Amino acid sequence: MGIFSFIKEAGEKLFGVEKAEAEESHEISDSHEAKEQKEDIKASSRLRNRIAEAGLEVKDLKIAIEGDTAIISGSSNSEEVREKAILIVGNSEGIAKVEDKITVENKGEESSFHTVERDDTLGKIAKDHYGDEEKYPLIFEANKPMLKDPDKIYPGQVLRIPALDKDKQI
Repeated sequence: MGIFSFIKEAGEKLFGVEKAEAEESHEISDSHEAKEQKEDIKASSRLRNRIAEAGLEVKDLKIAIEGDTAIISGSSNSEEVREKAILIVGNSEGIAKVEDKITVENKGEESSFHTVERDDTLGKIAKDHYGDEEKYPLIFEANKPMLKDPDKIYPGQVLRIPALDKDKQI
């Protein structure tokens, strides 16, 4: 549990144009507040759907959006599911922070996280974290189904970097 930081402008667009325009103009009337709340509810629903579509089971999943912070709660059976749910939410445009309140039934070793920079590749990231660029498939597998192609990562995206399992090294 904790707070994870993301790049607000990176990721898949979830919020409508009205919210972005309201944030830019800083003019939020009562009707704008109501529209913003509706947009947050829609975005929360889309995020819950994305987590379900990824095959991640988070019991009693709740996502509340407050400004550019998403608060995610529920329970999962593994660290991997918790971490992937956090990344799905955080790697969405408009989200700068994810406050993690997911409990994990079967505690395991937590992964580290890496924010993709310009000119990064999974091989370069593997070299930085594992000392061997040939271990990039570990990072690719750890980020499925969010990643569909090891060559399609983008600056600002946050990836899971699992600890090396000495018994399962490539």
